[in-house]
Amino acid sequence: MKLLLIGHGRMGRLVEQLAPEYGCEVAGIVTEESSEHAIRDGDVGGARMAIDFSLPEAVPANLPHLAARGISVVIGTTGWHQHEARLRELVETAGIGVLAAANFSLGMNIFRLVVEETARRFAARPDVGAWLHEAHHSAKKDAPSGTAVTLRAAMVEAGYDRPIDVSSTRAGSIPGTHTVGFDGPAETVTLTHTVRDRAVFARGALEAARWLDGRTGWFGVRDMLHR
Repeated sequence: MKLLLIGHGRMGRLVEQLAPEYGCEVAGIVTEESSEHAIRDGDVGGARMAIDFSLPEAVPANLPHLAARGISVVIGTTGWHQHEARLRELVETAGIGVLAAANFSLGMNIFRLVVEETARRFAARPDVGAWLHEAHHSAKKDAPSGTAVTLRAAMVEAGYDRPIDVSSTRAGSIPGTHTVGFDGPAETVTLTHTVRDRAVFARGALEAARWLDGRTGWFGVRDMLHR
């Protein structure tokens, strides 16, 4: 499968490096500086699938041009979700596939299920408070992370309707750590997911690209794991 890479930072370079292991060929690379023009008018080397690890503002600008060329896309960029409703309509009309996720780690997606169940059980205990802390490298643009936002939403959907304190750290080269805590009068429960190697995200995105090939519609990692 031929891929178009959008964004060629740390994650984009990892995807490029690992692509052959997944039977994928990088047919084109679009840098953030030239992305909109390159996707609209450039030579994409016959790619019908893109992987986007670019910038939050680039996603809503680029997706219409990908859709116009019939290119499906795996989106690993976060911080653009205020545009999601409009983009979903665009994807449905264009008949392409999109798999968007804040985190492509298999472990994180299982972690989210654990967090949901824990929040559901503590929701019935009014004396238990909750918090969420995430830490990433200093170059990460959005804070809190897209994963933290997703985890908090999962807790609310599970029935935890009290305030959830969310905080962030940006320092050094931390690949990513998310901790969810529940504190009662006499005990504390903490759940932590830690990434040791960013390659886990690139591998997940490549798995997602292979799964998305031939599908139309808007998907998340759960769809990939459950089908």
